[in-house]
Amino acid sequence: MSERVMPGRTDGLITLGAADALWVDLTADSAVPTASGAFTCSPAHARVGYVLLGGHAVATVRASGGQWSVPEVEVRRAAAELNAVGMDRQDLVRIGPFRGAPRQECNEETPLRWRQRITRELQELGGPERAARREDAGPSHLAGIDWRQMLVEQTRDGTQRTWWLPRAVVRLLDAAGHAETQWVQAAQTRQASAAVTEPPSHPRQARDADGRQTTSPEGPTASLRPYNKELEGQLYSVLSRKPGTSRRVAGWACAVCRTAPATVLDHCHEHGYVRAPLCQSCNTQERPDHLYSNDIRVANRYTRLFHTDTDDWLRHWHRCPGCRARTTLPLPHLAAWTAHIACRSLRPTHRAPRGRTPCGVLRVSWTGSQNAPRSCLLTVAVDFCPSGEHRVLARVPYREAAERFRIWLAETAPAVAAAAGPDRLDGLPAQFRPVIADTSGEGLALF
Repeated sequence: MSERVMPGRTDGLITLGAADALWVDLTADSAVPTASGAFTCSPAHARVGYVLLGGHAVATVRASGGQWSVPEVEVRRAAAELNAVGMDRQDLVRIGPFRGAPRQECNEETPLRWRQRITRELQELGGPERAARREDAGPSHLAGIDWRQMLVEQTRDGTQRTWWLPRAVVRLLDAAGHAETQWVQAAQTRQASAAVTEPPSHPRQARDADGRQTTSPEGPTASLRPYNKELEGQLYSVLSRKPGTSRRVAGWACAVCRTAPATVLDHCHEHGYVRAPLCQSCNTQERPDHLYSNDIRVANRYTRLFHTDTDDWLRHWHRCPGCRARTTLPLPHLAAWTAHIACRSLRPTHRAPRGRTPCGVLRVSWTGSQNAPRSCLLTVAVDFCPSGEHRVLARVPYREAAERFRIWLAETAPAVAAAAGPDRLDGLPAQFRPVIADTSGEGLALF
């Protein structure tokens, strides 16, 4: 967009009303819909010293006349980064409601807590349809993003409603929440220091000739540090009990996407080893879609796990020393790979208006476990076949599935395969933990 003079612009600062108009104008062609009122409507609150835009905390400035403004260059920078975000509306992440989730009060002074805000608003309005039809509803945004335009409601068993947002939007909102948390913590630290001693003029704060207090556009947010195997080889059962682990995890960037802040510590449930800190979006994407304790549906996200982002995910799974030494995957992931890759040629297709489509929905189950590989058998089947003619596609012994995976890994990700094998690590536990199936769909402990 060409540079132009904005109404209310003074010395690089623009009023909040002008910033609202500029934000909508700059992001008009963005894949992520934005909303008006990003600076002037809740949950934006200029008096706390910042306003969230996308994944950024933009500093607010109070002029001598009492009017609040923001640096125009920061609005343009946040808009440019949002415009660069791609979004797949079919790649959804569940955001609620979850059973047993604690209710948290939220007001203008509290952090974003975007999941709680969305849940509370939808429950008050009776669902996304009524919320969208509500004529007197003002602008609704979170960090300048119009979440209502992207919210998807699904109903399970005709009774339970669940709400979903595109994965790209979840990552943006998680990044906004992290930026806000860092900003607030830095502000509290400065306040505590100022109470003890009078500090010299802070490089991030100054007063201009008009007595106007300004805050550096960069803000006090701490940058995320990349994960460099600091937790490699540690047991989750030990590390999770150490004080300060959650705070330490929050300081890393997600080890898979490398952009969003980490929120959970992913670990292997078969061997008990920590893999790496992940953001909630990547942690959810990795999760097997369990139907029962030994039965999973092969969801669409496996296309990313085993096709688009194969190298990153295989490298992540092999952060577990047990999986790396055996050149394999945890049983649920190996079962999904067997159905999605090894048995792909066996899946029938049916005529469709535009060519042919794969038959039904893939499902894979197993008997036994990886602890008794001779008796463990994977069964790949098709559910919801339009003609009702297809049932079981293949029965693959565990050892055969593991050998097929080793061959495929060497061809697909040779660098990952080269770092694996039984000669790579010693001292592995002699007895492994059994697979712990999470069938509730409510928690965040993933395989």
